[in-house]
Amino acid sequence: MIMNSKINIIIAGILIGTAVAAFAQTGDAASIVDKSRNRINADTVSTRSAMTIKAKNGSTTDRVMDQYSKDGPKGAKRTVIVFQSPAAVAGTRFLTMENPRSADDRRIFLPSLGKVRRMDASEGSGSFIGTDFSYDDIASASRNADLDRHTLVREESLNGNPCYVIESVPKDSSYQYSKMIQWIDKGNLVNHRIELYDKKGTHVKTLEILDLKDIQGRLTPMVTRMSTLAAGTSTTITVDEKYIKYDGNVPEGVFTNKYLETGRP
Repeated sequence: MIMNSKINIIIAGILIGTAVAAFAQTGDAASIVDKSRNRINADTVSTRSAMTIKAKNGSTTDRVMDQYSKDGPKGAKRTVIVFQSPAAVAGTRFLTMENPRSADDRRIFLPSLGKVRRMDASEGSGSFIGTDFSYDDIASASRNADLDRHTLVREESLNGNPCYVIESVPKDSSYQYSKMIQWIDKGNLVNHRIELYDKKGTHVKTLEILDLKDIQGRLTPMVTRMSTLAAGTSTTITVDEKYIKYDGNVPEGVFTNKYLETGRP
């Protein structure tokens, strides 16, 4: 999945525990999350990715999608996702335009309807085109850190990577998750893992970055997997290295209703 940003061993002991608590109280946990979500500097990003949806019985469905992201005139991020195949979803286009002080503007074009529909904020928890990602999940890479309260709960290694483990609680109680726990690399600020909890406090989904690669000098997530625990399903997005480009030409017309309707800027 594109990371659009200006373009994501338990420590014990009284002394270390005190240090961790003091660190969180200074507000640095929020700073870590903000820097993690904005660690890749690029005016534009374009990719092609393979999406594999795995059912509980082990069967899989494959899709191909393109994604274009670009910072707006005032720095607000805009992203378009276009499904290319299979035929059942080809031509489906989804646009997100970030609003710093209000809910994001989300619009979707479904070929079966033949028109663009603006999505209500209450639809954020819905499944994104039949995947394990919700519409909120798709936009979470650029979610403003100020929308949540962040606490550094511990430090530990994940797959050999020393990480800050940060709990983020949405300030808006209408958000679909009650909290998110993130494992952010202490060295490169990559968010290796996110656990997502529902309103009852149950761990319902896990997002994992499974592979990273240096692309044009940026450490880029190449394989991302979202797993829905109770359902036993998962969706994996694998970026095609041949079709990823930072700071390329992405026309302004891509972020319009005309493009959603026609596929032409």
